[in-house]
Amino acid sequence: MTDDHRVGPPSFGSERETLRAFLDYHRATLAMKCEGLTDEQLREKSMEPSALSLLALVRHMAEVERAWFRRTFEDGDAPMVWSEKVDFQAAYDASASTRTEAFTAWEAEVATSRRIEREAGSLDLAGYQPRWGEEVSLRMVMVHVLLEYGRHNGHADLLREGVDGTVGA
Repeated sequence: MTDDHRVGPPSFGSERETLRAFLDYHRATLAMKCEGLTDEQLREKSMEPSALSLLALVRHMAEVERAWFRRTFEDGDAPMVWSEKVDFQAAYDASASTRTEAFTAWEAEVATSRRIEREAGSLDLAGYQPRWGEEVSLRMVMVHVLLEYGRHNGHADLLREGVDGTVGA
């Protein structure tokens, strides 16, 4: 991996600043785990029968960002990125995907999520989460997505080590 350019969360900050910073830190962690790898390396699967790869994780996190920010606070009927129905597993089939395709989609969804959060007047902003069938707050969405990144960045650590032996951060 290249040098670590991630910005850590503040030691003291408001709830919103802290949530925003941790989300951005974890987004940067996923990107960092993919740095310096070819498309072929990014598509390397963990083990049979799993479809899990670094590129699959990037695609999945594009879906997570869309499902939890765009579909909750802007358009509950917005189609998913990689499937016509709400099928989070479809993103894991990265066999024909490229870095450019996956990262373009993910970065666009991250930009939309950041805009939604930035424009929200409060963490108490309510939106309807179609998958759960109930209203949720922006605070809950930020925590949920943060936990998704934390879990999948653990997978990314193992995947990266399997691809080229790189460990750490």
